[in-house]
Amino acid sequence: MPESIATISATSGAKKQMYVRIGRMHKTGYFDHSESEIPKIDTSVIVKTQKGLQLGSIVGTSTSYSGGKCNCSCGKANDYYEASDTTTRVETLGKFVRFATPEDLREEAHLKNMAKDEIRTSQRIAKGMGLSMKIVDAEHIIGGERIIFYFMAESRVDFRELVKKLSYEFQTRIEMHQVGARDEARIVGDIASCGQEQCCKRFLKDLNPVTMRMAKTQKASLAKDRLLGMCGRIKCCFRFEDKTYTELQKSLPRNNSRVMTPDGPGKVLETQALTQLAIVLLDNGERVPWGVEHLSPAPDLPAVAAPPVLSPSRDPSRAGNPTRGGQTDRTDRGDRSSAPSRGRRQARGGRSDRKAPGHRGDSAPQGTRPSGTTREGKAQRDSDSQPLGGSPGDVSGDPQGSP
Repeated sequence: MPESIATISATSGAKKQMYVRIGRMHKTGYFDHSESEIPKIDTSVIVKTQKGLQLGSIVGTSTSYSGGKCNCSCGKANDYYEASDTTTRVETLGKFVRFATPEDLREEAHLKNMAKDEIRTSQRIAKGMGLSMKIVDAEHIIGGERIIFYFMAESRVDFRELVKKLSYEFQTRIEMHQVGARDEARIVGDIASCGQEQCCKRFLKDLNPVTMRMAKTQKASLAKDRLLGMCGRIKCCFRFEDKTYTELQKSLPRNNSRVMTPDGPGKVLETQALTQLAIVLLDNGERVPWGVEHLSPAPDLPAVAAPPVLSPSRDPSRAGNPTRGGQTDRTDRGDRSSAPSRGRRQARGGRSDRKAPGHRGDSAPQGTRPSGTTREGKAQRDSDSQPLGGSPGDVSGDPQGSP
């Protein structure tokens, strides 16, 4: 052991711990150990937990350890997570057993291959029992002490009988853990759309809810391929910068608010949080971007509105023309429509003024013969033209002597 490291270990007086990630759910915690040095490369270790022996990997770089002791203690890690507004808490999970040997790594690979067949077998048994569940993954404890199955279901599932059948099938202890869509992506996911390993698989501890408001605040594209992750939910990375965007948004004016710019008053159309710019529509119709440091609240003056575009039916310049849409046209239509109606009413009510069709000077109604052309009319004219005292048989009177 180097003298400097031995001196640090002797004077520290505290337990030496290493920070290790274990299991399919990538749980992290501290493990007590007595090693003098920690390798400077990524190292797999065998640790002992409440479940048994598990294979894990050391978290951190070579500078994270001094004399085999992690520089970030358990208390410091919890302070960090508390400041990050998460519910994650780290604790001591067990003891370090040994650094993983090639035999340990080969056994781990063999157990992973076995897990593929075990997933298919357990899914077939669950389907035969009529259980609505999806087996996501299976995890072996080193040495075959137990198998942990992770499954998804829309509601709670009574899997007690399933556990008995699987225990009889594989001749080992069985555990069932229900997970959600984000946990499924953490287990089976790989590379995200950004080209990096998924955040939930690499370092995220708590999968807190991510809302659409966070995406809209960051002006993210609402296309599904850019908005959703492999789990089918909104990407967790929108939550990382939500606090920063929220703080920057406070210094920006609201949309459609009136502001004063060096070019005059205008209305805010759009804002950009990162660049701290606002797109302003000036009263003269010009769109100008301005930084928030150049903007101030506009005085309470009415905005200069553009003259409204009048339709032909409401154009004042055409008010005197008898058009279809003008007011005068409606009045004229009322006068014209009322005149024939008054004439019809007078015609219906003034029958005494109408003259008989047989009166002299009036033409007979169309389609009728004049009364003088009938025999009765001719006889009537002859009797009217006969002189007083004349012979009834004399019909040759002078027409001029008739009254």
